[in-house]
Amino acid sequence: MWRSMRQLPSFSLRTTRTQTQPYSSLISLSSPLPKPLPSSFTPAKTLPSAATSSPATVVLWTFNCVSGGRIAAANTIRVVQVRCISSIPTPQSETMVDWNEAVSCSEVGDGGEIVDEDESPLEEDTKRSFPVRAYFFSTSVDLRGLVEQNKQNFIPPTSRMTNYVVLKFGNLASSPGPGAFPSGSDCCFMVVFQYGSIVLFNVRENEVESYLKIVEKHASGLLPEMRKDEYEVREKPTLNTWMQAGLDHITLQFLNIDGIRTIGSVLGQSIALDYYVRQVDGMVAEFTDINRGMEKTGTFTMDSKKLFQIVGKANSNLADVILKLGLFERSDIAWKDAKYAQIWEFLRDEFELTQRFASLDFKLKFVEHNIRFLQEILQNRKSDFLEWLIIILISAEIVISLYDLIKKSL
Repeated sequence: MWRSMRQLPSFSLRTTRTQTQPYSSLISLSSPLPKPLPSSFTPAKTLPSAATSSPATVVLWTFNCVSGGRIAAANTIRVVQVRCISSIPTPQSETMVDWNEAVSCSEVGDGGEIVDEDESPLEEDTKRSFPVRAYFFSTSVDLRGLVEQNKQNFIPPTSRMTNYVVLKFGNLASSPGPGAFPSGSDCCFMVVFQYGSIVLFNVRENEVESYLKIVEKHASGLLPEMRKDEYEVREKPTLNTWMQAGLDHITLQFLNIDGIRTIGSVLGQSIALDYYVRQVDGMVAEFTDINRGMEKTGTFTMDSKKLFQIVGKANSNLADVILKLGLFERSDIAWKDAKYAQIWEFLRDEFELTQRFASLDFKLKFVEHNIRFLQEILQNRKSDFLEWLIIILISAEIVISLYDLIKKSL
């Protein structure tokens, strides 16, 4: 009956004629009956039979399962034999049917390890994904006025940070579990920063405009071009560690309000820093054009007023990055809990905030160097003008004195 030890499970069907007896007296096991695996047996063939009265037929089912597994670098063969006897009516006196066709009970993985076919789908069902979108379209937001008009959506702060607020929309009921998003809910969160950044959690693309209009009423210094960035947060309760890094996403065991605050603070700083980097890049490009013109003509035509405007712009950009964005201030939530400190540090490395600020600082030093150089040139021009003016005045005085002397001598 056995073809080989590596063959998939097989079975045989044997029928013999006997008298009808109760089921309890016809069941026998050659070995202890193991716990059946999911979808352990599905017959691929149907045996035709005609139902008649007694005498009855006893059907003997023999199920042999062979599986190989690697334990401590040695091959082990496990054989389980199950015999089940039942009685069904049949008109034949004696019939023997042998069925050794192999049937698949489950997938056999590498090394003979049985793998559940439904394991992957079940694991995927436990993983949830939340899109995160960051925007920067103004340089200042009145947070007090925003909270006054959205009191029902306002979530009280849990730290001393006062440069942002968190608003919840959709299902306003608190989550019964550790996560901020109840299962099957469509709630979303909006983190608004005083320096103009807005971070949206679990908001569809076609709904973004309506949420931005809520903030636009309380924003000042609207920009001609809005900056945008996208990220993804995944929630997987079965994760072995608290967090797992990925390409353009982060996976957490659960996402709660503190996680939203931590992730939103880094993304808000990142999108705002991108705006200031673009501003400094514009100043660098302007000074590059001036230097190229000086290379060709040996002079430049910029007046002192425009130069002072560039000086003020460079200084204000640096002050906004350090003071408003709080780029070097650690999140209070990250100070209190090491889990959120891990998220904070990973996202800062992911978005390269330290490296981007270093690049911004280098560009500002280049701008500062050019400003000093041009200021010296303008100062020299002014000094030359004053010197020539003094020379002209002295010359005029000499001419007048000579005229008086000549007039008196006559």
